[in-house]
Amino acid sequence: MLYRESGSSWWPLLWGPAFAVAGYLVELLTGPASVTLWAVAGLGLTLGAVLWVYGRVKTGSIELTAEDARFGREKLPVAMIEACQDVGAPAGAKVLGGGWSVPKGTTAVPLRLVDGSVVLAWARDPEAFLAALRRVVRR
Repeated sequence: MLYRESGSSWWPLLWGPAFAVAGYLVELLTGPASVTLWAVAGLGLTLGAVLWVYGRVKTGSIELTAEDARFGREKLPVAMIEACQDVGAPAGAKVLGGGWSVPKGTTAVPLRLVDGSVVLAWARDPEAFLAALRRVVRR
């Protein structure tokens, strides 16, 4: 693994239990509290967070190896990349990973492929990503 970025961390899974405990404590201050209700609410919020985080990890992660670059759900063989330096980004260039635009919080990194087309890769730390990519792409 030459470079890796995760699409999300897993700490948001703590939101559900934290909100449920806070709700239980507030309700306990005002009278009898339902442990079952708050446990179910905490579980429901946690399951929602699991789906949200899992989706962000699947669609927002980057992995670069000597053979492949993966952006979200899309894999690009490194052998297909002709150049990663001094490549301009034309309007309407395809964004890797299947989105309409680069993910929020990332910077576009234009890549020229061997067929002459330009695609937009993306990274939160584009300098580190390009440094790793230069080790496997010669131009």
